[in-house]
Amino acid sequence: MTLRLDVSEARLEYVDIPGDPHTFPILLLHEGLGSVSMWRDFPAQLAEATGARVVAYSRAGFGRSSPRRAPCTPSFIHEEAVGVIPELRDRLGLRNAVLVGHSTGSSMALVHAAGHWSVAGVVAMAPLTDVEGSNLETIREARRLYETTDWRAKLARHHDDVDAMFYGWNDIWLHPDFRHWNIAADLKRVRAPVLAILGAEDRYSSAAQLEAIGRNLPDPSLYRSMVLPGCGHAPHRDQPAAVLAAIKGFVGAV
Repeated sequence: MTLRLDVSEARLEYVDIPGDPHTFPILLLHEGLGSVSMWRDFPAQLAEATGARVVAYSRAGFGRSSPRRAPCTPSFIHEEAVGVIPELRDRLGLRNAVLVGHSTGSSMALVHAAGHWSVAGVVAMAPLTDVEGSNLETIREARRLYETTDWRAKLARHHDDVDAMFYGWNDIWLHPDFRHWNIAADLKRVRAPVLAILGAEDRYSSAAQLEAIGRNLPDPSLYRSMVLPGCGHAPHRDQPAAVLAAIKGFVGAV
């Protein structure tokens, strides 16, 4: 059942699947075009695999959450990681949480873990640490597909205002001021264990992103990565069994 919570002047939709109180809770952070419903049955599968409490929410302007109060800025990833997620965690009692992020959600998870909040671990699926030329080409192509195919109609099933959601994401990634965005300085402050998962066929992320995480984390011994062959930008949808097994092992280790 989808619930509602007022956080940072927004009403956010979320799901909250109970689990073992002695296991670190898991907070899911969705991709740039994601929402609670676009996780499909992954939250329930993750709760079953790990025994943990699993929470997923839609950011303001996504899914059935309230609209954004202002357009996205080039700082939107840090704004969510520092300004929204701490309050959300506090309101829901998610202490010492494991953050599982997908794409943009991975960036937010890593930036949040760099702060002074207790994070037991980070799972970064299809991580984004900076802006690559190939990434921008794919985002330009996404705009063409959105405007010329049935992709818009498919996304509209998951979002109250699909155009505001899509163009807010697309415009900011292609904005000149966003070209030099990166989270290298944040990664240097992450002390929690990190697992990065990349699909070998991912057109948005690349192995360079995995290397950037490993290069910047202060303790390389707390980092491991895996590349899944035959997998695209959504490892949890393309290869759920492998991803669930990896996260289960990671949660057990931390």
